[in-house]
Amino acid sequence: MYTKRFFSLLFIGISFYHISNAQVQAKKAVTWPKVESQMKPWTRWWWMGNAVDEKNLNIVLQKYAAAGLGGVEITPIYGAVGYEKQYLSFLSPQWIDALNYTVKRANALGMGVDMNTGTGWPFGGPQIKPENAATKLIIQDYKLNAGDKLTEAIKVKEAKQDFARLQAVTAYGPNGETEDLTASVKQDGSLSWSPKSGVWQIYAAFAGKTRQMVKRAAPGGEGFTLDHLDKPSVDVYLKRFTDSFRNKPQGVRSFFNDSYEVYGATWTPSFFAQFKKHRGYDLSKHLKDLVSKDSTDGNIARLKSDYRETMDELLLDNFTNNWTNWAHGLKSLTKNQSHGSPGNLLDLYGAVDIPETETFGSSAFDIPGLRRDPADIRNVDPDPMMSKFASSAAHTGGKKLVSSETFTWLTEHFKTSYSQCKPEAEQLFLSGVNHIFYHGTTNSPENVPWPGWLFYASVEMNPNNSLWPHAQGLNQYIARCQSILQAGNADNELLIYWPVYDVWNKAKGLDMALKVHDVDDWLHPTAFYKLSKDLAKSGYSFDFASDRLLAKTKAQNRAILTAASASPYKVLVVPSCNLMNPETLDNILQLANSGSTVIFQSLPQDVPGLNNLEARRKKLKSSLSILKNINSQNGININEIGKGKVIIAADVQAALVQNSIKREALTDSGLQFIRRKINNDTYYYLVNHSSKNIDTQIPVNADGKAVILDPQSGLIGSAAMQGKNVRVQIKSGEALFLNISKNQPQNIAWQYLDKPSQPFALTEPWLLHFTAGGPELPGDQKLDQLVSWTALEDPNVAAFSGTGVYTSQFNLKAKTAKEYVLNLHQVDESARVWINGQEVGILWSIPFQARIGKYLKQGNNTIKIEVVNLMANRIRDMDIKKIEWRKYHEINFVNINYKDFDAAKWSVMPSGLVGPVTITPYL
Repeated sequence: MYTKRFFSLLFIGISFYHISNAQVQAKKAVTWPKVESQMKPWTRWWWMGNAVDEKNLNIVLQKYAAAGLGGVEITPIYGAVGYEKQYLSFLSPQWIDALNYTVKRANALGMGVDMNTGTGWPFGGPQIKPENAATKLIIQDYKLNAGDKLTEAIKVKEAKQDFARLQAVTAYGPNGETEDLTASVKQDGSLSWSPKSGVWQIYAAFAGKTRQMVKRAAPGGEGFTLDHLDKPSVDVYLKRFTDSFRNKPQGVRSFFNDSYEVYGATWTPSFFAQFKKHRGYDLSKHLKDLVSKDSTDGNIARLKSDYRETMDELLLDNFTNNWTNWAHGLKSLTKNQSHGSPGNLLDLYGAVDIPETETFGSSAFDIPGLRRDPADIRNVDPDPMMSKFASSAAHTGGKKLVSSETFTWLTEHFKTSYSQCKPEAEQLFLSGVNHIFYHGTTNSPENVPWPGWLFYASVEMNPNNSLWPHAQGLNQYIARCQSILQAGNADNELLIYWPVYDVWNKAKGLDMALKVHDVDDWLHPTAFYKLSKDLAKSGYSFDFASDRLLAKTKAQNRAILTAASASPYKVLVVPSCNLMNPETLDNILQLANSGSTVIFQSLPQDVPGLNNLEARRKKLKSSLSILKNINSQNGININEIGKGKVIIAADVQAALVQNSIKREALTDSGLQFIRRKINNDTYYYLVNHSSKNIDTQIPVNADGKAVILDPQSGLIGSAAMQGKNVRVQIKSGEALFLNISKNQPQNIAWQYLDKPSQPFALTEPWLLHFTAGGPELPGDQKLDQLVSWTALEDPNVAAFSGTGVYTSQFNLKAKTAKEYVLNLHQVDESARVWINGQEVGILWSIPFQARIGKYLKQGNNTIKIEVVNLMANRIRDMDIKKIEWRKYHEINFVNINYKDFDAAKWSVMPSGLVGPVTITPYL
């Protein structure tokens, strides 16, 4: 799928400064993979007002590449006030020239370029006229007595609905009669019909317009939001791009679509016809039920489920598949955020080349010392299980990449440290994501005063950020992780069916947008979610499967194969669900008949929808009848079917154990994991987000010898093992990879930190020299004791954001220990360390420690520590002084709660090296 044209390899080795020559030169030794551009973190790149030019594009792209970014995702948005003369109209020849220059220059720097197929979000623009715009269903009702004529015209009463079109008129009689009156409505809206007896209710359905405009549109991108459910409208939308590109590839690796935020788009003009085609009955006869406020009626819930399934089909076929086919015609891929869509998320994610999830807000971790100020976070807790919808679609479809819009509103503006980013990114890795996109980076010309142009909702990953000099630390860590997590295939033993019909079967409302913010409604209460959480906690690995996926899944040598390029699964698990299509049940039973193992937590009770209901119920019952519900002593019922078996067990884990499907018991230690298969080797990614340091023997299911790879430092070494137990030492907040191989790779032994001696503190005075930042560089300081530099007497330190360099010395009487560990303890916010003139590395995250034995010498040693702090103190100072630094069209600048941003009342953030700085010998 991915050709050289999209992914030119950038063979830049990851740093090996911790690895001995013997380790590098050993035959068959495990090493870090070479890094391709896609393995590095990428970033969403906002072009404000499209005010870009070749000079500044070249400057910033060089800075991005030097910092370790692998690519940019262009999203044009509104511009800054006062720079209007520099704006380029979206897709104009000048804009296309800027795009072509960006692709050429980025590729020359070893970077890739993705592009939003639009500006702002969602898709829309000037080419979308009202007839192609997002559509909503408007239903008006009337009452009419026998013999009377309707005195008012059947026309839309809602204001600004000049383009609304009448779709159907249905009359409901007192005895349950229905009559189609659509043909009885004249052109002027008058109704030429009256009932013969009783009181009738008349419902008129119109295809109205949501009138939603593109949010945060860039110049040349303003206009109505697209009707995503209508193929001709989507074609009209995409034609503007095809014409602007002259139907030629532009070198864009992937076209991007943001989360579905098409508000109130409940309809498309062809809906009645499509509904009848797919569901088999006439929806126009059910207008009364379609807008009913009754949230308890079972038949209304079934009707709404059919409506939602039709929405799903229209969005999948007319937009997602259509858009992807269009992109492939331009030799590009598609990258889609399906969450928020009114459809089956698994299928929508699976229809594109790179499924993309997102994190919004911040998670609570138990890592000691990790800052989490309630005033600086949103009341949102990202759920890793939500991210598994995207990764499952990739894994089951055999796709290599799963991306994420990462760190959206992680903290309040200017207060996000790299240390806070790390566990959030790790949580994504654990959920199957392997292609991080920062949210994000705003393009800012050099002549714009500090802090430059900024987007209102991002972690500011840009060169104006005072943390930027240490961005390589975070970026290199992510690159190391992704170099392994993008290789080979996911290694998950379970496939879990997602019962979407139970989700859709609700009488309340119309469309059902499955949003990341609404998981408390549609995900958390379900048996599917609870079972998935329990299995993950117990140490099982899994992906999710949809009805469509099961329809094309095959049994192969007793395993379950979802795609030719996907890893096989050992067991299909069906959580307790009420509703299941007979066709899906038959597909599941066929898998068992062909040799697979299927575990039902309980059997489905009914079928979804209204059409041909009794016949479909009969079919479901007939299929279920082959499963004999014979109670066994342990509550596990086994039905031998053909070459395989169907197991019915309320306790799914007990059934897995009985069938020799082992969990990874390493989770008992508090570690979390994900596995990859690379050739014949198994890689475990282990993360410690617990509050304790872990030093233990962990059991692993994979066979072979273990090699430890530390993505924080780059260290590699053969692990100590007892049988299939591997010894690991992972401090709180750290991660490790294990490579389990039967080939017995010849790496030198991993050096465990045993027998710590008494740590000694560095007590000599420190010289502090400020090298970069503003608004003013504070003067040099001599410190007898380390404190936050904001506590110093210099009047410039409280407002300063930038870089300070600490230098000192210490005496090592004898170098007799096997290893020495430097611990900086409190760092606000990141440190780069040199000892005796040799760079140790960037300590950018908790626990701010490094092995330094190789740099030490007996006698006098020098140490230099470069520290960067947050932007917050300088922004606070500017707001106190009412210095204008934000002035943008449309939304200006808001805080984390979407209120007017004002940092003047903030407290000063601690900054610099607070320590204490200690060194611990390990004997």
